[in-house]
Amino acid sequence: MKIVIYGAAGKMGQHVAEFCSGEHPMAEAAALVSRSFTTDTKLNKYKSLSEFKGEADAVIDFSNHSATKELIDSCIEKKLPLVIATTGHTEEEKALIYDAAASIPIFFSANMSVGIAVLAELAKKAAAAFPDADIEIIEKHHNRKLDVPSGTALLLADRIKEARPEAVYNIGRHEYGKRTKEEIGIHSVRLGNEVGTHEILISTGAETITLKHEAESRALFAEGAVKAAAFVMDKPAGLYTMRDMLEA
Repeated sequence: MKIVIYGAAGKMGQHVAEFCSGEHPMAEAAALVSRSFTTDTKLNKYKSLSEFKGEADAVIDFSNHSATKELIDSCIEKKLPLVIATTGHTEEEKALIYDAAASIPIFFSANMSVGIAVLAELAKKAAAAFPDADIEIIEKHHNRKLDVPSGTALLLADRIKEARPEAVYNIGRHEYGKRTKEEIGIHSVRLGNEVGTHEILISTGAETITLKHEAESRALFAEGAVKAAAFVMDKPAGLYTMRDMLEA
């Protein structure tokens, strides 16, 4: 499988490139694309995806959400399946992704960890089993992360909301007053080189369930993204998620 790594100059893009050049690679890098590159075809480096004229099976995006339109336009033009692992998209950018899924297969997930996908399913089941419990989500990341709360925390909250349609999100609780029955509290911590920890607390007052996922290396996200590319590369146009891959 040949993949284009979009956002190849970033930390996650570099992890994907390393994963593709490992001892037993699942894929090879057909091209490295980054706005910070100067195009050099001999090194397979490109400033924009539109400059790449070679063969590829899919694109993995670990760039920045601001590049969404440029990325989608190029993938549609080249008829390339797309894995979007970038987070922090605006509602307008999400709409572009949903519209593009009518033309090409798009795998869109805020987190490329299979463990997080399992955590989300467990959280939904626990929320359904304890409909009156208080639920709080705590996410920790490195001190350079831009989006707050993390896309993964919102993914978890959205999955819980499937069991609790009336839920509202209280992000970074800061005002005086007690919590409401409907709210899901979401709290963000930024420190050091924390890779990513997501913890869900579900309390009835009589008992508390704690669900927690700790990412120990960013390499797991690179591997997950490559697996997502392998999953989506032969799919028809449509929007796919980790849940689809788990259920396949």
